[in-house]
Amino acid sequence: MHLYDIPLGFVLVGLALYVVLAGADFGAGIWQIGAGRGERGARLRDVAHDAMAPVWEANHVWLIFVLTVTWTAYPLALGSIASTLAVPLFLAALGIIVRGAAYALRSGTRTAREQRRIDMLSAVSSVLTPFALGTVVGGIASGRVPVGNAKGSMWSSWLNPTSVLTGAMAVVVAAYMAGVYLSADSVRLDEPDVAARFRVRALGAGVVAGAVAIGGLAVVHSDAHRIFHRLVAGPGLPALIVSLAAGVGTLALVVARRFEPARYSAAVAVAAIIAGWGLAQNPVFLPGLTIHAAAAPRDTLIAVIIAVVGGGLILFPSLALLFRLTLGGRLGAEHGDDDAASADEGAGRILEASRAGLLGRAAIACLIAGFGLLNVANAGWAHAIGVVALFGFIVLGFLAALPPEVLPDRRGPPAGP
Repeated sequence: MHLYDIPLGFVLVGLALYVVLAGADFGAGIWQIGAGRGERGARLRDVAHDAMAPVWEANHVWLIFVLTVTWTAYPLALGSIASTLAVPLFLAALGIIVRGAAYALRSGTRTAREQRRIDMLSAVSSVLTPFALGTVVGGIASGRVPVGNAKGSMWSSWLNPTSVLTGAMAVVVAAYMAGVYLSADSVRLDEPDVAARFRVRALGAGVVAGAVAIGGLAVVHSDAHRIFHRLVAGPGLPALIVSLAAGVGTLALVVARRFEPARYSAAVAVAAIIAGWGLAQNPVFLPGLTIHAAAAPRDTLIAVIIAVVGGGLILFPSLALLFRLTLGGRLGAEHGDDDAASADEGAGRILEASRAGLLGRAAIACLIAGFGLLNVANAGWAHAIGVVALFGFIVLGFLAALPPEVLPDRRGPPAGP
């Protein structure tokens, strides 16, 4: 690994998190189309809305992260992508805005008819956005984005077999992720009949996603041969195998109604697809432009890496706490129940160690090692270790700095008067 590869690694991680998290948000909107009318349909839409509303804004942080890091670390590549693929990027932005507005407007509806209109707008935008973003990835993967300002076709760059396939795959994957997540959320919200309906949707979308992926290999073979070859017989093959195994495992877990572990195996399956594409694309960024040639100067790359690590020290703990409270059903609650406190006992012991300073000192050591290896060393293995050390600084620093009020209380309920 070279220094110029590290920001792109951040971009791929951010893209995977966006697909895994925001993809489920779009999928929840997609399922509003077929929710049906009457009380049963309203309950399904309400569960989807209530499960995603607390986290949808946080999920879209990752798209901003991907664009910002790419813009700073690979400005020529992003300029070429944004100018040639301006139409699908505009459509995606429009869909994100409409989807976000639907969350705000839905709470202000006065009649069932108004609510149905808002839900329909939400559903349409939830199909439009992942499809448009998928066509962007397809345009890059099929080599239809040349280097330069608006050098490629405004239309064929994203309306081509690979782009349409990738866009359709993005929509199906979003529906699949949402079906799995909402099955688990419905159980958490004590809605077993809604969980059963989402379970059927998750299984159906999972089968369709697998069929589209397998059938799409023929399209990629004929339209993006380099990517196909490196996926099925090159560096992307391990990720492809992981994705297939995790996808099959997720379907088995959903059939067994083990929705919570299925949530994580589904995320692995989707993240592996992103990893496989990145490995297959490497070292080419755009036709005639390698990652090395697209990268900003060394000082800029180091500044980006430091900024990402520093920002991660703030962002990751905040998001972890948000999802912990949301998935635990304790967002806005004053106290957790005894079972939740008991489940967090192991984490509490680790956090107690941080108060003694052990994790704080370890975090500082990781920070020093990370900066040293990235700034002084030139070897690829040293840069890789430096990045791992900086991520260790994020995790250990978070545990060391976590305020006492968010720690699990293992002392039991207070004694009565």
